[in-house]
Amino acid sequence: MIGCVIAMDSEAEILLDDMEIKGIQTTLGKTVYSGTAFGQEVLLVVCGVGKVNAAAGAALAITKGADLVLNFGVAGGLNASTEIAGIYVVEKAVQYDFDITQIDGGEIGTLNGETENFLPLFIPKGLDFPRRALGTGDRFNDSVTDHHLLSKLGCDIREMEGCAIVQVCKYAGVPCMSVKAVSDVYGSGSTTEQFRKNLKLALLNLKAHLGEIFHAIGEIQ
Repeated sequence: MIGCVIAMDSEAEILLDDMEIKGIQTTLGKTVYSGTAFGQEVLLVVCGVGKVNAAAGAALAITKGADLVLNFGVAGGLNASTEIAGIYVVEKAVQYDFDITQIDGGEIGTLNGETENFLPLFIPKGLDFPRRALGTGDRFNDSVTDHHLLSKLGCDIREMEGCAIVQVCKYAGVPCMSVKAVSDVYGSGSTTEQFRKNLKLALLNLKAHLGEIFHAIGEIQ
């Protein structure tokens, strides 16, 4: 079963439109939909924004039987390798606001017990979207300091959930995928204004590719 862990209702709706819903329940304060979509058994958890919500949503999906977790939605672009409404598959992710370097050394984002700061994600062979590196943190801003850090780490896109989901999946031994549509690009004006202006466009483009994404997953299920 594919466990979809999605932050916002607006992001979840692009799948719900094509999902045959067989059940709806609330667990841990999160709405959970069960059913089928694109020929696959699906559990969709609308987890809420931020890393704690995302980790709880991922754990919930896994405990309810997901053998692969898919996170999709919008993200902010950080450099010229991204464009508004562009679709990108995440190949690796880091929590750029996790910093215990004064205790353990190593690079920012290196989780306790890990030797690398980036965690790898699963990508099916049939999924041909451009691959990008994701930075996850509990911040949405236009901070020059954050952008410098994200660029130094080698991130191409940023959001608030992805790497927390990857971390839970790694510990549970469950493959994790993430596909993002860009709603704003740093340096092109206020990211908040861009996000509000482009959210619908980015999600419509992502919605057009959901069948392709689920088909690629089905090939390895």
